[in-house]
Parts: sequence; C-alpha cells; structure tokens
Amino acid sequence: MQQAPTVDGGSGYVIARLRGYLPCDVVLVEDLVATLNQTDRYDTLCVIDDTGLPSELLRQLNEQKQFDAGIASEVSCFRCQVGTDLVRVVYSCVGELSDFDDVRRYAEASACAMRRALKAGAKYPVLVLPALTKRFPQAPFVALMGALHELYVPLQLREDVPTKSHRFQKIGVYQPPGAQLKGSDLLRKVQNVEAGRFVARDIGGGDPERMAPPRVADYVLQAFKSGPVKVTVIDDPRVFERDYPLFQAVNRAAGTVERHRGRIIFLEYKPPNPARKTVVLVGKGVTYDTGGADIKAGGVMAGMSRDKCGAAAVAGFMKVVEQQKPADVHVIGVLCMVRNSVGEECYVSDEMVTSRAGVRVRVGNTDAEGRMAMADALCQMKERVLSEGLPDPHLYTIATLTGHAVLAVGNSAIVMDNGPARAVEHGLQLQRAGEVVGDPFEISVLRREDFTFHKGKCYGEDVLQANNLPSSRTPRGHQGPAAFLMLATGLDQCGLNSSHPIKYSHLDIAGSAGDVPDTPTGSPILALVQAHLV
Repeated sequence: MQQAPTVDGGSGYVIARLRGYLPCDVVLVEDLVATLNQTDRYDTLCVIDDTGLPSELLRQLNEQKQFDAGIASEVSCFRCQVGTDLVRVVYSCVGELSDFDDVRRYAEASACAMRRALKAGAKYPVLVLPALTKRFPQAPFVALMGALHELYVPLQLREDVPTKSHRFQKIGVYQPPGAQLKGSDLLRKVQNVEAGRFVARDIGGGDPERMAPPRVADYVLQAFKSGPVKVTVIDDPRVFERDYPLFQAVNRAAGTVERHRGRIIFLEYKPPNPARKTVVLVGKGVTYDTGGADIKAGGVMAGMSRDKCGAAAVAGFMKVVEQQKPADVHVIGVLCMVRNSVGEECYVSDEMVTSRAGVRVRVGNTDAEGRMAMADALCQMKERVLSEGLPDPHLYTIATLTGHAVLAVGNSAIVMDNGPARAVEHGLQLQRAGEVVGDPFEISVLRREDFTFHKGKCYGEDVLQANNLPSSRTPRGHQGPAAFLMLATGLDQCGLNSSHPIKYSHLDIAGSAGDVPDTPTGSPILALVQAHLV
C-alpha cells in the first residue's frame, strides 16, 4: 500500500516510503558529517563520485588513492575518520568517462557499491549521489535507481521467506550542493518510477506458476485496486474465440489446465482534464514459452518465464501513471497473458486462423507465438482510436520478441516506427529520452521487404505468420514481426497516405529486459516515462 512521504520527527530527514513498491526506506540525509557521527543511524558511506564531498572525507579519500592505486578500477572498502568516529567507506568509482560511455555508468557504480556494502556487513548505508554534470543531468536519479535495482528482492522470496523480504531496512541518500532537484523532489520522482519498475520485476521475474496468467491478473487487480487506473480482465474462452482468435490459438493447449488459462488484462487511466494525447501500450505476456508444437529443444527452454516482460513493462508503466496522475494524458495498457504450452490441443504450423481484423493468417511456426498473442488486442485498440476519435494517439507493442534483436543490438531495446510515427521522428525522440535516463534504444527501419516476407504465399491466405527458422537465422529477423503485426491488424492501412493515419511503434526488448539469472530491468519504462510523462 502506498504511503505518503513523511518526516522523521527525531531527525528532520525526509523519508520516502512506498512499502509495497520500494525495496527499503529511502531517507534524505541533509548533513553528511553530522549524520555519520550518529552511530545508531548509519554505518557505511557509499561513494561513487568525489565531487561535493566534505573536505575532511575528500582528504582521506585522496590519501587512500595514494596508498591503493587499484581504488580507481575496483570497488574498495576501508575506514575513514569522520569527526570523532571511524566510518566504513565503500568506494565504487565511476571513473573517467569516454565519449562512448553513457549515464548507465552511474547506475552500475551505485549497484556495485550496494553489493560491496552488503558483503562488508553494512546495515544502514548512506549513498552519496554524484554531483550535477552538464553531460549527465540525470546522473543523481540514475544512480539512485541503480542502487534500488540492486536491492530488489524477488516476489517469491518475499512471500516464502518474509525474514528475507529486504536486504537493507533503509538507505540514506546525500545530495551534494547544486543538485538539479531538491532532495524531496528527487525522492518523489524515484518513488513514482521505481514503483513501476518494482511491479514490472515482480511480474516479469515470477516463475511460470507464481505468475501464470490467472495469478498475474490477481496481482494486477491488487496493485491497482485503490487508484485511478481501471482494471478489466477477460478470461472467458468463448470471448477469446470470438474476439481474439489469434490469442486463443496460442491459449488452446494451456486452456485445458485451469491454473494456466489465458487472461487479457486492460488498464486504463483517464486524465482529469481534456486529453492532449493518447498512449496505448500492448504487451506480450507469454508466461512460459515451450515453443508449442515447434518445441524448443537443446536446452534453450530455460529462461522462457521471462517471455512476459513486455506485458510486465506495460503494467509497470501504468503504475507510474497511477503515481504521477498526468493531467492531460490518456493511457491504455493491455497485458496479453498466455502460456505457450505443448499438448494435444496446441495449435500447429499450417493452421489457418482468421484474425479479429478479418485477415487469414497461416501459422508457420508455433514458436512465433508472441505476435499472435498481441495482434487482436492491438487491432481492438486501433478500432477504439478510430471509433472514439482519441486525441493524438500512439499505439505501441512491447515484447521480448526475437533472438535476432539480441544479436543485432545486444542489451539495448529496439524501436521500429510505421510511417506516421517516423514522420514525427518518434524513434529519434524515444532514443534521446532513453539516453538521458540510461534506458538505451537503437532504431530499426521497417522496409518493403519486411512486408513482402509476410505476405501470403498460398492461394487463400493473406498473411504468413512466420517462417520455420529461428529469428536469429532469418534475415531481418526482428523487423519482420512488426510488419506482421501491421498486416494482421489492418494497421498497414493506417499509413501516411490513408484518410486515418495512426502512429504505431513496435518495441523489441528481448535484449534489454534482463535474462535469467539477472533481475528484470523494467525496460523500457524509464524511456517511456521520460518521453510521455515528463
């Protein structure tokens, strides 16, 4: 349950509490030296940047650098005299930044500092945020987000072993003079955004049973039960068959097991003022991907519980919307939660399925289930945009869709725009927004070849869902699915030259979402917040 920021009357420090959606309390430290001399409060100082440190600490840190040359390249732990007390210092230096480094270096340094503080036995550390720089104005925010990412405790561990529900009870945060945001404003911003990443990690990181589709729906209903975001859950297979036939094809095998049955979850926020724009996010929520009849073999099935991170990011973004309550932005999120199971009821290659848009789709590979799961919900959102005249709409699909994306850009996300989105340079704007907050994007361009690839090959079919090779062995393997989604939904008829152009972007986050054993990142929540809610 959310609690408003409060003031600790004994110390005067602003305390940020979101007990359900922060890994620990975050306390603003206003006087670093005085705080460290109160030994009952904090026991460790975590430093990632020398700028803005009190002179007494800076002098001793420089002495340590002369004593240990490795301090600039490795995380160090040593003692310093602060006032009358000896204080443990963890130094995780950001170091000299090249032209090719980005603001993520600050998140990485603070995460390393938290890990080292835990190993050192710290109970109540203080993180010294970096000073404001012209090149990286969001460095303090990114550094604190990096620390909280490191301190996240998985949902199932919190539930199963309550004594391990947190790694620190609280951390202090000290801002050097000259910060862009005053401390309380920074903590409010961190609260809002970290709440979204927390929800995304819970859903995306849950195992195939804890976050099977019905339990995702339960989690979402609980997470949004008392706020301005309306939640609607569809669970009737007859409705799936009628309104979401491509989704239902994937759901058929899992639908025979009650605890695995699919859910389509709608989240909607309507602003108090007339909306100036509409953001619609459709997320791939494959809770486990066996590959279906085209089963994943050779040990590549492990980690497929993370195939729901697109839908998890949509839920996380909606949580940020709930916290920030934008005055004039209408936001709709759709979580397409389904398990791609294998069994006697599973859909198979060569099946012909007619989509919600009336497009005849021939299945080419059941392991290309993500595009099937999202297409009909995306089509429904297109219909709403057209029928309701929603202002300045932008449709997104967000998915851990292709291995090809990982090969192409590593751990960055990819944005692919249709004509109307590209005309307003959306991809470039999203890339710039992500760069500011350490949520990087690469831009891929959709081309005629991508649509030709998915055009029907046999008489009587309109669209081929996929070829029978992995995306990593298919030329333009991450661009093609975006073309399929447009063809299967009729969005290809909403281009620049149509009478009803609609902006649409496909985000492939296969590389940026975080794979087992790493903690889910919550990508692309930070970039989308920066692009649409700041």
